[in-house]
Amino acid sequence: MNKKHLWGILVGLAISAFVLYADLKATPISEILRAAHGLNIFGLIMVFALMLLSYVCEAGILATLAHRKKEPKRSAWSFLRIPIIQALFNAITPMSTGGQPSQLAAMIQMGMEGGRSTSILLMKFIIYQIVVLFAYVFTIIFGFHMVMTKFAGLAIFIAIGFLIHVSSIIFLLAIMFAYRFTKKATNWLMDLLAKMMKKERVEKWRKATLEKIDTFYAESQKLKKEKKKLFVASLLTVLQLLFFYSVPFMVLTALNVPCSWYQVTQMNIMIIMFMAIIPIPGASGGAEYSFQTLFSTFISSHGALILAMFIWRFSTYFFGMLLGILGWIFKPKKIKSTKMINFY
Repeated sequence: MNKKHLWGILVGLAISAFVLYADLKATPISEILRAAHGLNIFGLIMVFALMLLSYVCEAGILATLAHRKKEPKRSAWSFLRIPIIQALFNAITPMSTGGQPSQLAAMIQMGMEGGRSTSILLMKFIIYQIVVLFAYVFTIIFGFHMVMTKFAGLAIFIAIGFLIHVSSIIFLLAIMFAYRFTKKATNWLMDLLAKMMKKERVEKWRKATLEKIDTFYAESQKLKKEKKKLFVASLLTVLQLLFFYSVPFMVLTALNVPCSWYQVTQMNIMIIMFMAIIPIPGASGGAEYSFQTLFSTFISSHGALILAMFIWRFSTYFFGMLLGILGWIFKPKKIKSTKMINFY
């Protein structure tokens, strides 16, 4: 963790603190205390339990993909610290760009080779993106009209976030199932860019992009052969997302707000799409705004809405940061992998 990451923490904290201060200033403290007085403690515990279960599922995905014959046994902590370290670096870097490199660093610290760690993370990424695609498409088809009719301005940004997500996922799927076409299309695009920009720069982009396409395709083909691992990892990914997406519903349940899990979860997925286009560490500011805007349809009391936003933000953002710091500090015993010519 360097100075840039510390600045990311400070920026995220500062913006979130400012938003909370502005909300507290505009809301009578008696309203918030009234909402807190009736707080369901079991529901509040379940909010954090869902986040922990989400991290446990992600650790299980990594353990499943890393499993092979004659592999030395590693502790549960070795795998559990990877998703919480990812949560920390996702929170402190713009557009969550630090998450993947931090996972790679954590896997190398536990004794895995860099090449194999990258391979496992790529396979996990492929599975995650496919499952997320279904979640996003389902939400847009069945839930977007609710936002469009009530919050047209916010709906535009959600649609942009959806298009960014889906276009990147479609590109990844194209590599998996239309490899040659994707390479031809990439070369055509680079040829077009070369006519408008410096050829040296475009050639660097071409080389880097084609290398990534080749790597991604190789890993996807490797994953197709591991059907049992693919099934177990996919099931765990579905559970991971269900736990994570259910956090706002449990927050409202803790505040004794009657609501539909189906509708609340759809709203949460749309918030995540909106957060993806905010180039600030942790999407600070935008996350709080979108939560208040969308969840005002379920909560009539402004004090309860502010309290719900704080619990949601703390559990999904700051809680992960705190766990990630612990994960970064307490390193597991380094156990080197067995050397094999073919990992799978």
